[in-house]
Amino acid sequence: MVVKAGATADAPRSVTILGSTGSVGTQTVDLVSRNPERFPVEALTANRNVSLLARQARQLKARMAVVADPCAYAELKELLSGTGIEVAAGSDAVAAAAERPADWVMAAIVGAAGLEPTLAAIRRGAIVAFANKEVLVCAGALMMEEVKAHGATLLPVDSEHSAIYQVFDFERTDSVARLILTASGGPFRTRDRAFMATATREQAVAHPTWDMGAKISVDSATMMNKGLELIEAHFLFGIPEERIDVLVHPQSVIHSLVEYVDGSVLAQLGTPDMRTPIAYALGWPARIATPAERLDLVKAATLTFEAPDPVRFPALRLARAALQSGGGAPTILSAANEVAVQAFLDRRIGFLDIERIVEETLTALPHRPLRDLAAVREADADARRDAAGRVAAIGAMAVGSR
Repeated sequence: MVVKAGATADAPRSVTILGSTGSVGTQTVDLVSRNPERFPVEALTANRNVSLLARQARQLKARMAVVADPCAYAELKELLSGTGIEVAAGSDAVAAAAERPADWVMAAIVGAAGLEPTLAAIRRGAIVAFANKEVLVCAGALMMEEVKAHGATLLPVDSEHSAIYQVFDFERTDSVARLILTASGGPFRTRDRAFMATATREQAVAHPTWDMGAKISVDSATMMNKGLELIEAHFLFGIPEERIDVLVHPQSVIHSLVEYVDGSVLAQLGTPDMRTPIAYALGWPARIATPAERLDLVKAATLTFEAPDPVRFPALRLARAALQSGGGAPTILSAANEVAVQAFLDRRIGFLDIERIVEETLTALPHRPLRDLAAVREADADARRDAAGRVAAIGAMAVGSR
């Protein structure tokens, strides 16, 4: 269950953005820059995009800027020389940035790398806007225990989970019959397996409705994104897997739905712009203005829906199987997928090899209970090694066949 904490609607709220140079991070920066008096910036972090990080830090007058890559420290320090902005580098420094006294933290670091800094923010009881689904997938139960123990507030930023959050009855959860996650279907919604077997990086990242980063765009193309969201929804809202459905909705106008036991179905609608769910989390419990295009239902005209195809897109089946298995299975699923997607983006494997590597890794490794974070890290590392070995084997076969 999501833990809600008290907040003052109109008071200034200090902000830290973890992953400020990524897709979600830059859109958060856009919103914060439109109201700098209300949202003073404590810290910004990036992986290695030093030039953009420095520009953002200057623009928002951040107190601190951190780059995860230690090799980029000197460049960042030079770019921010004379500004008075504190500079640091390395993964420990990113976690330390999350520990600084910001009221609100955007957790937008992609993948398992976001685990430590997100936990650091949770453990000091901050309001954490959560855009990193992999962290909750790989350590869901432990993360929610930490949220409860430290009185933090976890606000989902994924458009689907934000939609559910806005129409979910937290006071009467027993009245919720099921959650319905909507999916655009991605760039290959109408394509067959033969086409996907030869799909390129450029085709896979060309999302038809959303502007997202490369990793998330590939996950949308495989529909693993929806599988990860299903697992995330289970942990966030405490709803069992069998009561969470997925519905393909190509127009991306209805962002998700909650069905109640009386037959009522509540939905949140809007144009496909990530600044809307980011703004909801940034202003919560109030709402703030955004430059997002307003929804015109007359212009939208027709909204269509279809069931996901389990044959062409087996990722949903794999995600459900991982959640049903429990223990470290979701951790293995997420880690193997990260490795496989990166290998595809690096053009080392084919598009359909992604699902194959994930399934084989999920089958090969034991699904041990995750009693602590050390167990999470071990399961994650084991899965990455196994998946990397499978990537290498595919590469060797490709070379041998030439």
